[in-house]
Amino acid sequence: MSAGAFWIEALAAGLLILSGLFVLVSAIGFARLPDFFGRMHPPALAYTLGSWCVGLAAALYYSFLEKRLALHPLLIPLLLSVTVPVTTVVLARVSLFRGRIAGGGDVPPTLAQRTAPESKPGGEES
Repeated sequence: MSAGAFWIEALAAGLLILSGLFVLVSAIGFARLPDFFGRMHPPALAYTLGSWCVGLAAALYYSFLEKRLALHPLLIPLLLSVTVPVTTVVLARVSLFRGRIAGGGDVPPTLAQRTAPESKPGGEES
């Protein structure tokens, strides 16, 4: 094994360990946060960052192994970077609308409810 191969493998191993740490931190955040809306963000962010670490590790390793630039492992993190945020927003909107219909107490108010003027007792508005 050459010195270059050792350092490429060490860098790839470091990126894979970093990916595992991202997922671990995400799982801890997922378990500790109290509501659905808070629990959505750690997995979305950490899994995207973790997938980039795995993709970079694979691209480095296979580029060195095949003696040519291997960019195909980066397609998966690229697609995840586009689809995970969109999926997260869709899930948040579905949960928000379902919570408003069901009358859930932990659902944020609508924009119209937040900007409506407060009325004083007796019918006078400020």
